[in-house]
Amino acid sequence: MEVLRDALHHLAFQMSTYKRATLDEEALVDSMDGDLDSNRIQVNFRGSRGSKNCWAKRTPVEKRLAGLAGLLLAGLLACVVFLLVQFRNRPCLTESCISVTSSILSSLNRNVDPCEDFFAYACGGWVQANPIPDGHSRWGTFSKLWEHNQGILKHLLENTTAVMSSEAERKAQHYYQSCMNETKIEELKAKPLTDRIQKLGGWNISGSWTERDFNETLLEVHAHHHIAPFFSIYVGANSKNSSSNIIQVDQSGLGLPSRDYYLNKTQNEKVLAGYLDYMVQLGMLVGGRDEASTRQQMQEILDFETSLANLTIPQEKRRDEESIYHKTTAGELKSLAPSVDWMPLLEAFFSPTEINESEPVVVYAREYLEQVSSLILQTDKRILHNYMIWHLVRKGATLLDQRFQDAEEKFMEIMYGSKKTCLPRWKYCITDTDINLGFALGAMFVKATFAEDSKAVAEEMIWEIKKAFEESLDQQAWMDEETRRSAREKANAIYDLIGYPKFIMDPKELDKVFNDYEATPDLYYENVMQFINFSSRVAADQLRKPPNRDQWSMTPPTVNAYYSPTKNVIVFPAGILQSPFYTRNYPRALNFGGIGVVVGHELTHAFDDQGREYDKDGNLRPWWKNSSVEAFKQRAECMIEQYSNYSIHGEAINGRHTLGENIADNGGLKAAYRAYQNWVRKNGVERTLPALGLTNDQLFFIGFAQVWCSVRTPESSHEGLVTDSHSPSRFRVIGTVSNSREFSEHFQCPPGSPMNPLQKCEVW
Repeated sequence: MEVLRDALHHLAFQMSTYKRATLDEEALVDSMDGDLDSNRIQVNFRGSRGSKNCWAKRTPVEKRLAGLAGLLLAGLLACVVFLLVQFRNRPCLTESCISVTSSILSSLNRNVDPCEDFFAYACGGWVQANPIPDGHSRWGTFSKLWEHNQGILKHLLENTTAVMSSEAERKAQHYYQSCMNETKIEELKAKPLTDRIQKLGGWNISGSWTERDFNETLLEVHAHHHIAPFFSIYVGANSKNSSSNIIQVDQSGLGLPSRDYYLNKTQNEKVLAGYLDYMVQLGMLVGGRDEASTRQQMQEILDFETSLANLTIPQEKRRDEESIYHKTTAGELKSLAPSVDWMPLLEAFFSPTEINESEPVVVYAREYLEQVSSLILQTDKRILHNYMIWHLVRKGATLLDQRFQDAEEKFMEIMYGSKKTCLPRWKYCITDTDINLGFALGAMFVKATFAEDSKAVAEEMIWEIKKAFEESLDQQAWMDEETRRSAREKANAIYDLIGYPKFIMDPKELDKVFNDYEATPDLYYENVMQFINFSSRVAADQLRKPPNRDQWSMTPPTVNAYYSPTKNVIVFPAGILQSPFYTRNYPRALNFGGIGVVVGHELTHAFDDQGREYDKDGNLRPWWKNSSVEAFKQRAECMIEQYSNYSIHGEAINGRHTLGENIADNGGLKAAYRAYQNWVRKNGVERTLPALGLTNDQLFFIGFAQVWCSVRTPESSHEGLVTDSHSPSRFRVIGTVSNSREFSEHFQCPPGSPMNPLQKCEVW
């Protein structure tokens, strides 16, 4: 404030000078008091003949003095305003601001024009400084944060002197110890798997097959090993009555991630050859008589899988859930797929829950089931049996000795392009423990890392973004008023779960969940198999219970988030409520660009091409008027075309398959930016970061883009294109910002430039 004080002293000096001058000219000035404490100058004029009530009657000296006083007051006001603005614009120099500035600078590539390629501009430095680590096929901010969480979990699980607050936590520790007990795993070799194969009638590849009924083996692998070689069976909320659970049946059965690998043989020749070699190697490790015979029989299995791939419906043709929902009964499944003995299978799968022929079932792949049934009837029983046992072998191979690990690693190198160096064993074991006992593990993670006020911050941000999304609903001229009103009701009804489920912090409740499961520190394969059966019993038990809206599908350490349409709920695990998505001391622009866009993304899923089919109560039903449905589809087609024009290594993105995620990315960015602007209007402009030369609005978009900084091998990129419903990270950034008018405005991108195309796609 020294500048302000100097200005006031200077003003006082000028006024005293004019006072002396006017007195010399015998001007009639009685008083001129300068109130420096209140920053206010008072000047009073009185003449000997009484007050002058109009400007015309004042003397020239009075007029000059009044004009000067006005100019000085205006100057003072401008000075104060300037100082306040300068104070506001002063960069943030706290430790956290300097730290994040350094991180942002190192990730940028200033040689790239942001209007030409915003991903390269925002992430070019990061990509150059982050080669893919050995053992990985992809690397990004999500991967880095998960490795950070893994390190915390490793410390917790390996601290054998720590007192566990629950038996469930002890079980998680024993499970992890069994996975790390490589001495015992090497000692047992393939025996845990071969013992199970023998109980299923052996395997012709090893010359030990005893011919048995197809449905007998199918029942065993489905109900007791929970393998889905032809179709999947599970329990879930009934999409058309979300207050009840129902048996659901869908397509399944492929060993490779997508039907495309089997059907596009020319492009995937290397992968198919590597897959066959992998199958032969595992066959020999599990007792194959000789390599020639094993290869011939594995080729038969691969040919059968290719036939299944031909029958499998592509995911992009399954996005209209209303059209693939087919409700029937357990008894009627026999007429749909007569090759399968359905009633004994369902009874064994859901035991001890009783199932009769009137049991309702939802089939999501009716045509597929009919064709699979015909394929089963036409195929030799030996091949069918070999195929089912192959699924058991593939599932169990990762649980066995180093020979199996080496075979897996070699195939992963071909499949995903990962470098040959294996990941440390503890990283594999942490991930596996999280997958199976993640809620017991999550209790340990939350107690060690999660700041409870993060939950309040997340709730506030969700409220702000939900409000911003609702504001954008009001501006969608293409929606009819009735549909808009219902959409607003659905947005208001969205429920949020943040951090972790409450039960994991109560040792008694946590132990109750895992009461029927036990793990021993030295039998890894058996621990996994027992957990599979345990979790299947828990799932079967849900059939007669209403869906629990507070039930989580992700564990607390997970670096991800999701939206459930049947529950109309958005979920944000503790694992993602960390840097770079959210940090308490970072500028709000970065937090809104990070976790704010994640929140907006999940909220928008409630209104993407699939989510919009569900009403506010999570029921699949037509609640939009036809005019709004058609308008929505027109806007969606624009986005399909936009993303289908993007390609990686000459291979195009499937804009229809990725539509839902692209809608969510675009809507999420828009809602988060609107929410940030609302926050600024309410709280004022925040200070900028030093040295960047970026406005806070620009910083918002930088924060969004740098969440998606990542690199992938060409093989992994191809796998993502044929399997992932998300667009590649690069196009999640440039596809979204190129549709944002606010982005183009703040980065001053010329119309027609790559990041500011003349035609923009907008759904929400």
